[in-house]
Amino acid sequence: MNKIKIIVAGPRGKMGSEALRMISKEEGLELAACVDRKNGGKQVKDVEGLPQFDAYIYEDLEECFQSVEADVLVDLTTPEVGYKHTKLALEYGLRPVVGTTGFTEEQLAELTDLAERKELGVVIAPNFALGAVLMMQFSKWAAKYFPDVEIIERHHDNKLDAPSGTAVKTAQLIKEARESKKQGHPDEKETIEGARGADFDGMKIHSVRLPGLVAHQEVVFGGSGQNLTIKHDSFHRESFMSGVKLAVEHVIKLDMLVYGLENLLD
Repeated sequence: MNKIKIIVAGPRGKMGSEALRMISKEEGLELAACVDRKNGGKQVKDVEGLPQFDAYIYEDLEECFQSVEADVLVDLTTPEVGYKHTKLALEYGLRPVVGTTGFTEEQLAELTDLAERKELGVVIAPNFALGAVLMMQFSKWAAKYFPDVEIIERHHDNKLDAPSGTAVKTAQLIKEARESKKQGHPDEKETIEGARGADFDGMKIHSVRLPGLVAHQEVVFGGSGQNLTIKHDSFHRESFMSGVKLAVEHVIKLDMLVYGLENLLD
């Protein structure tokens, strides 16, 4: 079986370096190159803290695509950079697997159209942890019976977007399963603006940012005389790598954009 050749964007980041370690352990995967805003011209093994790969680092993504033969781009950067990288990868015939959140509806629509025209797979996942994906699916199911719900997501204090992509995706799935409703007392008033969190289709989303956290979410449902809490915790970024591997193996077979890892599960 031919190995899947991967370019990783963002190798020095916490997610990117973990992806490199995952690739080093998988016989079916091969690192073709990395893209980084520093260390251009070096080999990956020359950068402190990264695995012992001979693959080269490029500072310009287009130069990398022109110089290296690869199948998949794994992008673990930022929404702004990830969007540009995904477009460029499709133009060069690579299949992107994207782990950044915060894409706008317009950007997703544009990338969906481009993927279909190119007949190339794209996987964009708000969360690569399989437990988190199951949490979202369980929440959608529960919302049919418990329409009153709030989402509390907690992440490390270096996270740039709030609410998290996982929280937004969870809210979107819940919206599909229940009738829209305004929750709380009709005369409720915030004495400090923002105290009740963000509003999405009548449900509230609360974001916590603190040192020491990685990625955590609770979906709390309220009913008559009872509560149901569906919770997931990622204590280490290794928890995301099984999902990255799953996405890489599936994107090769796709000819369209898939948003959310749940769409790849049996």
